[in-house]
Amino acid sequence: MKVIIGALALCALVACGVDGDPVQPSGGVNVTLDNSGAEVGGSVELRRGAVVTGTGF
Repeated sequence: MKVIIGALALCALVACGVDGDPVQPSGGVNVTLDNSGAEVGGSVELRRGAVVTGTGF
């Protein structure tokens, strides 16, 4: 239980920027409709300074 609380506290500190620039999340969703059906896709990115990590689905 202490490990979980410690990990959550560390994530909260990193997210609020106590140790430097805050992590900036961004995301998007795409929905395409045409005669053959519907297609759904999206992306999620985390930015911290010059470092960007992301994924698409």
